[in-house]
Amino acid sequence: MKRLHLLRHAKSSWDHPGLDDKERPLNKRGLKATKIMARAILDAGCRFDAVFTSPATRARTTIENIAAHLPEEDINPQADDALYTFNSNDLMAWCRALGDDMSDVVIVGHNPAITDLTNRLSGSVILNVPTCAYVQMEFDGTWAELDTGKARLIKFFTPKMVAKA
Repeated sequence: MKRLHLLRHAKSSWDHPGLDDKERPLNKRGLKATKIMARAILDAGCRFDAVFTSPATRARTTIENIAAHLPEEDINPQADDALYTFNSNDLMAWCRALGDDMSDVVIVGHNPAITDLTNRLSGSVILNVPTCAYVQMEFDGTWAELDTGKARLIKFFTPKMVAKA
């Protein structure tokens, strides 16, 4: 069985309009969300064996801050230019190319790709995976066999949901 963990980057800052999109940092709300979500993601059964992130500052900082709040975990994210995408087709193709030696894969990325891929794989109807929200899906088979409707949505929660619990 394979498990795909999707994490949308935390809330980013628009304080510097001249900054390139890839360079936008997290804002205060985004930083707070990473602290709220770190333990909840771990408690949901996320294994951080294979962690991949968009090279965008907001995505890298999201997983780096989550790692900082989980010092007992050895989280070593790898940035991949292909994950700087807003298209679920690109994200699906990237997943299908994964090696089957990996059973749990964490991807930190962007919308609408995260929301669209979640719905496409699981048949769910999630209108929006908000910033710093977490999705966990599982499926049987190989990464190359990953396809529409093949996964089961196991977990979905947002910083607001965790804060209320």
